Amino acid sequence: MRLFTEEMRKEISIVTHRYPMRVSGYYLGLITDRGDPIYRQCIPAPEELEDVTGQPDPLHEGAHCPVARLYHRYPDRVLLLATNNCAVYCRFCTRKRNISEKSSSISDRELAGAVDYLRHHEEVHDVLISGGDPLTLPVERLEAIIRAIRALAHIDIIRIGTRIPCVDPVRIDESLCAMLKRYHPLYVNVQFNHPAEITPESKKACSMLADAGIQLGNQSVLLKGVNDSPEVMKELVRRLLAIRVKPYYLFLPDLVKGTGHFRTSLECGLEIIRSIQGFMSGMATPQLVIDLENGGGKVPLSPVNVVDRQGGRYTLRNFENVRYDYVDSPSCKARG
Repeated sequence: MRLFTEEMRKEISIVTHRYPMRVSGYYLGLITDRGDPIYRQCIPAPEELEDVTGQPDPLHEGAHCPVARLYHRYPDRVLLLATNNCAVYCRFCTRKRNISEKSSSISDRELAGAVDYLRHHEEVHDVLISGGDPLTLPVERLEAIIRAIRALAHIDIIRIGTRIPCVDPVRIDESLCAMLKRYHPLYVNVQFNHPAEITPESKKACSMLADAGIQLGNQSVLLKGVNDSPEVMKELVRRLLAIRVKPYYLFLPDLVKGTGHFRTSLECGLEIIRSIQGFMSGMATPQLVIDLENGGGKVPLSPVNVVDRQGGRYTLRNFENVRYDYVDSPSCKARG
C-alpha cells in the first residue's frame, strides 16, 4: 500500500510549517491504513489548521513556572520538563506550542535552578520528570537529572512520563533499566491509546521496566476516531494488565489549539468507565480525569451511582443498573 499520495504529502507539508512532524520508523510501521488509529495519532491533518477553538496553553502552565523548566501547580508535587524532544510528535499534544524543528533539553544551569527551588520547598515530595519525553535523552544525562533530584532528602518519589515503550520500544535496553533501578522508589507512566500499540516489542519494553522493579501506569487520552468506544478501551485495559501496566488515567483531551478534531464529549468518557466498572476487575478501571482550563487542575470524574438520598438511606445503582438501598452508619468524630 502506498501510504501517502502526492496530494497528501502536500497537505502534510502545509500543516508541518506550523506544527512539525516526527514519527519513529517503528511507530510508522504499525499503520495499516490511512486514517487508522495509529495514523490519526501521528500524521498531520488539515484540521489542525482549521481549529478555531482552544488555547496554545489552556492549562496556564506558564502561570505556575517559578523557575525555568519547572511547574509547581499542586502543593506537594512538581513537574520538571527535561526536554522538548519526542520520538513521535503526537498530533493531540498538550504542549503542542513547544514543538519545533529544533529540540531543546534542560541545561545544567536550568537543572541547578530547579534543584535549588526544590531545596527551598520541602513541602514538595514528588517530582514528575516529563517533557517532551525524558527517555529520548542519553542514559547518562537522564541519570544526572534523576541523581540531582534524588539527593534531596524530602523528595519521596520520582516519576517519569514517557511514550517510548509504545512508540520506540527498542530504546528500552539493559543499560537504561539498570540505571533506573538504582533510584527507587521510581515510577513510570506510559501512554498507550489503542490495543494495536501493544506489540511483542512494546510488551518486551514494559517487561524490562517491570523486571527492574518499576511500577508502570498507563495514561490514555480519549481521542475521537482512536479509542472513543467501550469495546476498544476494554480491550486496551485488558491487554495492558497482561503486560503488567496498570490503567491509571483516562484523560479528556485538553483544549489545545490545533487538536479540536480529537475531542469527544464528557459523556463518552463516562460511558466508557460505566462499561468497565463491574464488568472487569477494578484493576482494569482507569480514573477518568479532566484537566481544567485556565489552570484549574485535574478533576476526577465518575458515573453517578448515588441516585437518591433520604436522611441516612441511600439508593445506589450497581454496574447492572439495579438499585439497592444502603443505610448509612451514624457519623462519628475522630478521636483526638
